[in-house]
Amino acid sequence: MEGWKKDSRKEVVITDIEMLVPAEHLLRKIEKVMDYEWLYEKLEGYYCHDKGRPGIDPVVLIKMVLLQHLYGIPSLRQTWREIQVNVAYRWFLGYGLLEQIPHFATVSYAFCKRFPPELSEEIFAHILTKALNNRMVEPSEIFIDGTHIKASANKKKYQKEQVAKTAKVYARQLLEEVNAERAALGKPPVEEEDSDDDDPTSGEGTAEQTVSTTDPECGMFVKGEHERQFAYEAHTACDRNGFVLGVEITAGNVHDSVAWDALYSQVTARFPQVEFVTMDAGYKTPWIAKRILDDGRVPILPYTRYKGKKDGYKPWDYEYDAANDQYICPQGGVLRHTTTSRDGKRSYRSTPKDCKDCPCKALCGANEKGQKLLTTHIWQEYLELVEQLRKTERGKEL
Repeated sequence: MEGWKKDSRKEVVITDIEMLVPAEHLLRKIEKVMDYEWLYEKLEGYYCHDKGRPGIDPVVLIKMVLLQHLYGIPSLRQTWREIQVNVAYRWFLGYGLLEQIPHFATVSYAFCKRFPPELSEEIFAHILTKALNNRMVEPSEIFIDGTHIKASANKKKYQKEQVAKTAKVYARQLLEEVNAERAALGKPPVEEEDSDDDDPTSGEGTAEQTVSTTDPECGMFVKGEHERQFAYEAHTACDRNGFVLGVEITAGNVHDSVAWDALYSQVTARFPQVEFVTMDAGYKTPWIAKRILDDGRVPILPYTRYKGKKDGYKPWDYEYDAANDQYICPQGGVLRHTTTSRDGKRSYRSTPKDCKDCPCKALCGANEKGQKLLTTHIWQEYLELVEQLRKTERGKEL
């Protein structure tokens, strides 16, 4: 006997929305631990109690944005559509099956015009504090990485602009150490670049950048060999359990190492008990290694493949003589420290008369005059220490 399914779409059932949401649903777990009274107190002054039309509950508007981010919905418009047909979403907002959901434009207006700009950060801090109070966060080990987020901007609508370079936070410290070395070598000091003292972000000169005419705050991100798109980048620090401890948002064309300082300062100020900082190769720079080690913490950075010539001597084939600040090549030649540049690069050069007749000149990459140039960074020892830490048992584990 055929048992075709009976059409029950118009069947009348007496129930309530509470019974339709599974007991183990994620939103039930969130609703169980969250409290919203502090939000009402915070936002009370932004609503009029005796004039105008009845306002929409601010917690409902905040929950709509929370739903969007919890489930990775691309836009508020799409979130609004999903809430209309999703019983669990309606239950989370406290709305019945037939109640009208607040329009997405109302949510946008509230966050752009009505709510204070720091509200999102305060909600983030409040949730993080609750996790800390319940001993769910383990901040002794943090993991930092960046994720690109595609901007809603047409990549064909742009213009070229000269933009001031962002000053490096360590520029003054580096300049002082460079000039100290140059003085010891008998070289004149490097002068500090002219900059606007009232603007700490002004750097050395300008650079041409592709700026979107639709969304000037995003940046052109080159994804792969040919694909280009406007994007933002979320630089995030989290603990071993996956709790986000800090976020720094930049344009998509800002390198990971440039945005790192602000994020690192933010997280370590909130969690001074941080011991290990694990990152990918994009953060493997002398300054990052130096700052973490000087703070008494342990940086864990991955192995990076050598990108120089394969058929010749490698930098590690040269032995460093710390007593005389010079390198010894595999054939016994001496490379003396001759100068240190503005960007912290130490130059070690051999004597042409000692190398011009060397049979291994092709292997070391000496120039036509027979002089070999080897460069290292003024903070190179920090990178070498990072490499040693990577090989430890704890480094391999992280």
